Amino acid sequence: MSELKIEKTRPVFPKRAVVTAGMPYGNKELHFGHVGGMFVHADTFARFLRDRIGEENVIFVSGTDCYGSPILESYRKRKEENSDIGSIMDYVRGNHEKQKEVLEKYQIAPNLYAASALGEAGKIHEKVSEEVFLKLEEQGFLEKLTTTQFYDPDFNVFLNGRQVVGQCPIEGCQSEHGYADECSLGHQYMPSDLINPKSTLSGKTPIMKEVSNWYFRLEDCTEMLQTRIDWLRKNTVSRKYLLNTIEEFLKAPVIYVLKKQIEDLKELEEKLPTHETINEEKKSSVTFVFKNLNDRDRAKDILAAEGLRYRTGKTLVPFRLTGNIEWGVPVPGEKDLTFWVWPESLWAPISFTRGYLRLQGKDEDLWKDYFLHEDSEVYQFIGEDNIYFYGIAEMAMFAVLFSEDANQIDMTKVKLPMLVANNHILFMDKKASSSSDVKPPMAGELLDYYTDEQLRIHFLSLGLANKSVSFMPQVYLPKDKQTGADPVLKDGNLLTNVFNRLIRSCFYQVQSDFDGKLPIGAVSQEVIDEAKDAILTYEEHMYRHEFHSITYVLDSYIRSMNKRWANGIKIAQESADKEILKQLLIDCFHGVRTTSILLHPIAPRGCEMIQEYLNVGEEFFSWDHVFEPLSYFISSEKEHELKYLEPRVDFFAKHPSQFER
Repeated sequence: MSELKIEKTRPVFPKRAVVTAGMPYGNKELHFGHVGGMFVHADTFARFLRDRIGEENVIFVSGTDCYGSPILESYRKRKEENSDIGSIMDYVRGNHEKQKEVLEKYQIAPNLYAASALGEAGKIHEKVSEEVFLKLEEQGFLEKLTTTQFYDPDFNVFLNGRQVVGQCPIEGCQSEHGYADECSLGHQYMPSDLINPKSTLSGKTPIMKEVSNWYFRLEDCTEMLQTRIDWLRKNTVSRKYLLNTIEEFLKAPVIYVLKKQIEDLKELEEKLPTHETINEEKKSSVTFVFKNLNDRDRAKDILAAEGLRYRTGKTLVPFRLTGNIEWGVPVPGEKDLTFWVWPESLWAPISFTRGYLRLQGKDEDLWKDYFLHEDSEVYQFIGEDNIYFYGIAEMAMFAVLFSEDANQIDMTKVKLPMLVANNHILFMDKKASSSSDVKPPMAGELLDYYTDEQLRIHFLSLGLANKSVSFMPQVYLPKDKQTGADPVLKDGNLLTNVFNRLIRSCFYQVQSDFDGKLPIGAVSQEVIDEAKDAILTYEEHMYRHEFHSITYVLDSYIRSMNKRWANGIKIAQESADKEILKQLLIDCFHGVRTTSILLHPIAPRGCEMIQEYLNVGEEFFSWDHVFEPLSYFISSEKEHELKYLEPRVDFFAKHPSQFER
């Protein structure tokens, strides 16, 4: 394969990039789903980009979501149990530090893991929130609406989002938890639509009281969002299920009414605003399709007056920006309002990028070079429950924010983040939040049984880009159900057994037969071609964020090189020909070198240990030299001595507990 062909077929990466990994709430430590379903993927891609386009050109940011009703409600309950836990700020800071500690244990290394309420990043986040609000208002996309909010008369308080539980009103939703205006699966609706609401304070049905809040006119963005989705389908590697999920919300407003409730359909139709009726014989409900939200809402009032129960369909509704809970970022010009946690978390990546630049002594405004420049890209790693917020609300708000004239937005040209959405990572075939006899472990607890690198490669291999997949570590199963190979160890064995054996064999053979000096010579063409093929295939999968496919490439390549060693060393020993042994070492060290650069984003510690023992510099991992042989990194003027490898030293060690099983 010629160099010219390689250059023509390789994907093009941006010159600068920001990578983000969502924002875990500040009311908890990280559970395995945070790490295995999102952070490992984001960190792997950020590390790859650092090798691919230069460390100085990549900013990986994430942080703790400090504000909002989930944190407030969790703190209230903890305060009732233990009055000595301190202030809510102390509570959030403690969880933030625990989250950082777990990420470090998994070798997840953001440039900045900030917190929206803490330190310099918190101050910048408050400033950015004000700037965003004023810009959206200036662009004419905000309106203040008076709506009804849940109120508990027994406690004489308005209820925040998590203090109300009921049934999601969206047709077909399988969520077990509907809250004030969103369910656990991310569906958005107006509070008055929640079915069978109950106050978590009194356990009673709350009443509705009027309250005024600021809303982003998301429903006006349907056409431009559809344009964006059409463009993404044709021009990017965006995951199809992500785009399909977004598109489900771009439909006209609908209402579903069970047929058995309707005595006279024609009479009911005459009472409703202008609409289209869909009455399919095999369906149990009649569907009423309306031109806009106002007509749908008028229809809801008519149906309620008729005593008819109904469900609504997915559609765009006004996106609430503010709320009246005290624990939040203040809204400019408003005394009693704070930002709702979801919108202010959407612009947090901008805040945190600016915060990181400030900490580096750079101008905050350089964030635009990363977010808005044509040679830059922002990659946001999220879970499927958050597609509505990042794929719809953020996309629309950022389009308005990043445009000079909101009336002339070209959604095929405006620079917006690229979303990488993973499906659910299940635990023992259940969602991590589901109640179960087998409780899902926290991320830190897994490290009592597995190494971080074993877990990293296993999580990547699950293929969450394609479907929801179960995480089933055998150590959490009862003894009588622990049958077959542990899937975590099965993937981890590629590192701890197969690749580890190849590296050690090469080093010990050099120490035994070449006095610890690296044999120098031309790599066999067959070995060069196999390495190039692995590199190019890997690179294409990384460009498409197909992490499970990357693990397949590594598995195939490592096992092939291991087989080459096993066959070759037998021939070399039987022939006692040192030239055959020398060529074998040259070829297999090329395999070690190639594997190390491909594996570096996934298992950085072990690969950097290989670099150390090879006695080469950090340029070893740069993709500027990805096709070069190992001899490229050493001086040709003298013999290159490798660092001495003591007996029984592992580059990828097993967890101590695994020797006891």
